[in-house]
Amino acid sequence: MAFMAGCFIIALLPTPVRGQSDPLYTQAWALPTLYNPAAAGSTDFLRIRGAARMQWVGIKNAPKSFTGAADIPFKLLGRRWGGGVNLTQEGIGLFNNTYVNGQVSGRLKKLFGGDLTIGLQVGYFGSSFRGSDVYIPDDDDYHDSNDPSIPKQDVGGGTIDFGIGLEYVHPKFHVGVSMLHPAAPKVKLNTKGTTSSSATSDNHEFETYVSRILYVTAGSNIPIKNTLIELQPDLIVASDLKSVSGVLSLKGWYNKMMFAGLAYRWDDAVSVNLGAEFKNFLLGYSYDIPTSKILKASSGSHEITIGYRMKLDFSGKNRNRHRSIRLM
Repeated sequence: MAFMAGCFIIALLPTPVRGQSDPLYTQAWALPTLYNPAAAGSTDFLRIRGAARMQWVGIKNAPKSFTGAADIPFKLLGRRWGGGVNLTQEGIGLFNNTYVNGQVSGRLKKLFGGDLTIGLQVGYFGSSFRGSDVYIPDDDDYHDSNDPSIPKQDVGGGTIDFGIGLEYVHPKFHVGVSMLHPAAPKVKLNTKGTTSSSATSDNHEFETYVSRILYVTAGSNIPIKNTLIELQPDLIVASDLKSVSGVLSLKGWYNKMMFAGLAYRWDDAVSVNLGAEFKNFLLGYSYDIPTSKILKASSGSHEITIGYRMKLDFSGKNRNRHRSIRLM
């Protein structure tokens, strides 16, 4: 317990040494706007998506993530635009983080038979730490229970955040690059005074920050001739410019309704994916099997994705061709 407390408290030292970052879903392909604002409005559908991830089941205070996302295309001043919103709540140990943002995207130009789009998002990042749950035994050799850098109360704070992205969508494939949290904004976590006899009335301030993350995404549809099967490879790579993580997946769709596939999370896990799309509703599930020694303590990770889409009519002939609806 003391070791776990120390791992999570280190982020609260006066000089920030650990940044918060976005959750990386195994089914990231189903949540494109979460990682690139240029993906907002990239189809002719209103899309509403939700995802829940329980990581490393069996380990206390392991990460849990919940995301809601929606995006829609629209026309303004004779041009095509996209708008979107994202909300993510994440629990990591004693931390609880909230990300919320609004997005707008606009097509820059037609290029080699596809659309090049730029997107911007502006939002809020909030973080809190349950200092009231910290426990350090008296005989701990690494931490002083009276250390002023360790909060004895719950602390929290927030900051304005933004991100920018580019995406190229061709009828046969898509690629994108984005930078989220480019300013790596700092978050001051404050304790509020209390009248409790066990705490002082002073305010104390701690600090963490949001890591800047560079994302590269790519995907494609590959129909298998004379069959009802389509293959969809998808890739997302994330880097804070110090380390790299990512997910490579391959799904096979049958009759545009059901899919099954495998995925590999870089240096983390292998995954099995199953799902279906029926009457505009999407349901997906993935199970991650750790490839590291953490398998000794956890039975794996579970992830569920749900969604709904509604066709929007932009012209009688629907001349705007955009990403395949099953590239999400």
